[in-house]
Amino acid sequence: MPKNSSGRPPARETTGPRSLTRLLGLFDALAKSSNGLTLAELNSLLESPKSSLLNLLRPLVAEGYLNHDNGRYRLGPTIFRLAGNIMSVWNFSNVIRPYLEELAQRSHESVYIGVLDRAGKAITYVDSIDSPHAVRYSVPIGGVRPLYCTAAGRILLAFADEEFQEEYLRTTKLEAQTERTLTTRKGLRAELDKVIRTRVSVSIGEMFPESAAIAAPIFGANGKIVAAMAVGGPSQRLQPKLDVLMPIIADVATRASGIAARGAAQADAQLDPVVAGVSAGTAAKAVVPAPRPRLAVSD
Repeated sequence: MPKNSSGRPPARETTGPRSLTRLLGLFDALAKSSNGLTLAELNSLLESPKSSLLNLLRPLVAEGYLNHDNGRYRLGPTIFRLAGNIMSVWNFSNVIRPYLEELAQRSHESVYIGVLDRAGKAITYVDSIDSPHAVRYSVPIGGVRPLYCTAAGRILLAFADEEFQEEYLRTTKLEAQTERTLTTRKGLRAELDKVIRTRVSVSIGEMFPESAAIAAPIFGANGKIVAAMAVGGPSQRLQPKLDVLMPIIADVATRASGIAARGAAQADAQLDPVVAGVSAGTAAKAVVPAPRPRLAVSD
């Protein structure tokens, strides 16, 4: 390798193909780390000079592709919105789409799927089908909403890992979106307990005054939550038929969970036959996890 006047190899380029490879490696490393990575850890993993990394990191943070907090870098809301748009036309949506279409046909309302944006502590919508009604609830793909006051958001929050849930309840300000929004941690905790027991979440006029929604979880391999499936519409039309919609969405989401778990096993098969065997065995079992103990949260 050529050396500069100091006798050391020259720093890698910050533009061009090497920079692109470094960028992809950066996203890959952060996607595998739920707690984020420090500059030193990224430097070690990517084998890239810190100065080059900083030149790469700063604009990504400024544009929201990364979050930088307490010395750690994490994936940011912009990258999750990008991922949401990709998912809406890629494998996950293709696999789940038939179930979403079935739910739309059976409910005659708008239906949608949302995933957890961990860094933004929000739900990102990745697929939707609008109701044929002239007056309907419309969900933009890539749109972001709070977890605490949306039916699908509370599903994701209720079945999230305890570390994320505790952090969310401790740090998130529960702002009133309408007169019906839950704004106390005690009230939200009670609602999350109910969601865990019933496997269904209902929101009436909490995000928007005249809208309502009902949601259910989609579980993947090992019983981990991967998405929330929901039906939304004007509260005047949706509220009277909630009792009819509850068993419908529970049925569709349960069957979608089965295919999501099998899809995860098939994806593993492309990477590691041994892992695939374990995942396939897991997928054959029930994918709905047992309720966790209630977390004590003071308001």
